[in-house]
Parts: sequence; structure tokens; C-alpha cells
Amino acid sequence: MYNTLSTELKDGILEITINRPDKMNALNQEVMQELALAIDEIYTNPGVDAALITGAGQKAFIAGADISEFLSLSPEQGGELAKKGHTIFQRIEESHKPIVAAVNGFALGGGCELAMACHFRVASDNAKFGQPEVNLGIIPGYGGTQRLVQLIGKGKALELMMTADLIGAEEARQLGLVNHVTTQEALLDKTRQLLKKIQSKAPLAISRVIKCVNAYFKMEEEGGFETEIAEFAACFATKDLQEGAEAFIQKRQPQFKGE
Repeated sequence: MYNTLSTELKDGILEITINRPDKMNALNQEVMQELALAIDEIYTNPGVDAALITGAGQKAFIAGADISEFLSLSPEQGGELAKKGHTIFQRIEESHKPIVAAVNGFALGGGCELAMACHFRVASDNAKFGQPEVNLGIIPGYGGTQRLVQLIGKGKALELMMTADLIGAEEARQLGLVNHVTTQEALLDKTRQLLKKIQSKAPLAISRVIKCVNAYFKMEEEGGFETEIAEFAACFATKDLQEGAEAFIQKRQPQFKGE
């Protein structure tokens, strides 16, 4: 059914695996389109009680976006890209059924943003989290500027986004970005155990808990998300983005000029 995902429904839990291990499971437009279809199944399939999202292999959950796609985009197209990502990730966040990220390895850029859109996160001890977009002359565009602040607070979120530093699994747990840290071997079993415990509770009450917790942030976040989309789009008119993307692809240090 999918080219870039694999899915398995077992005991009411839909396991969605981003399956591009040769590309570190990087998000491209095809992945996003197929992820949207998988999220539709969570919403519409009565046999699905909960879902787990992970990445193929042990090196990466999702190591970011497919940067090669950025080079040809105009600001308008960049804005559309961000809007599509926002729509998909918002559907994850607002799902009335629990969706948990099992993070194995690198969760960078769009990968970190996808993990943060899930209701909570379980990480393997080799996981690394970060929003390193400023290395490319761009900003997080799939909700990262808002959700990272919600989860770890303004000061630390600003530091991570401005320095492009990565943090390990244990620091992520201490900051509140991650709920549990396990070995790589135990990651999926631990996530399944948590979802099975949730499955044993009243499903309508679970959905209302999700709705109420999300409502806590709704008053202020809509303007923030709209600002993120606009500023992400504006990056595509800069020479810095062209330089950052080309340097990334060419595996060299970028020379930014603030243009």
C-alpha cells in the first residue's frame, strides 16, 4: 500500500514505520503524503485503538527533511509545504486516539517536530533530538517553534533552536521532551506496553483527556503557528537558504552572509 511507510495492525495498535533507512528516514513529500493516509486510518478504522510511530533501523527515527527538495522552492511553495506539514502534524496532535512516538536514533528537524506532535514520546538510549534548521538558513516549519517551547520552556527551546545543538535521550527526559528512555532492544515493547495500558481505560474518557490538554494551549498557539508558516516561507527568498542547502548537500560548511 505504501512506498515509504510500513504499517502493521496488531491487537488494536497500528504501528507506522517510516521506512527509508538508506535516507535516514528523511521526510520528503511522498513520506508526508503517505503519513497523511496512515493518520486517516487511525481516525477512520474502528479496529485501531491507538498508534505507534517509529523509524526503520536503529540509526534514525527521522533525521530531518529531504533538503534537496528545498532548492527549487519559491517562498509561496515553501509556505504551502509548511501548511501541509502543519495540517498533518495537527491531525496527529488532535487525534482522539493516542499516538505515541518510539524514537530510535536521530530525531532532527522535521523528525523532532513529528515526535513532538505525538501525544508523548519514548526514546531509546541512543536517541538524539534537535532543531538544527538554522544550519541551513531556515527555521523549523512543521510546528517546532511552538511545540518545543510548550514541552521544555522558552529559554531552553530558544537555546536549542539558535545553537542547533543536539541533546541526548536522558537530557531530553530531564527536560520533559521524552517520557521514558529504554534500550534500543526494549523500545518498541515499552511503547506497546504503555499503549496497552491506555487501551484498558475508557476510550471516550481518553479522547476527552487529549482534547482538554490540547485546549490548554489553543488560546495562544494559533497566532504562533501562523507566524511560523509565514517566516518559514520567507526563508525561501534568501540567499542564506540556498547556501545552507547547497552546503548541506555538498557536505561543506556554509558561508552565510545574512542576505
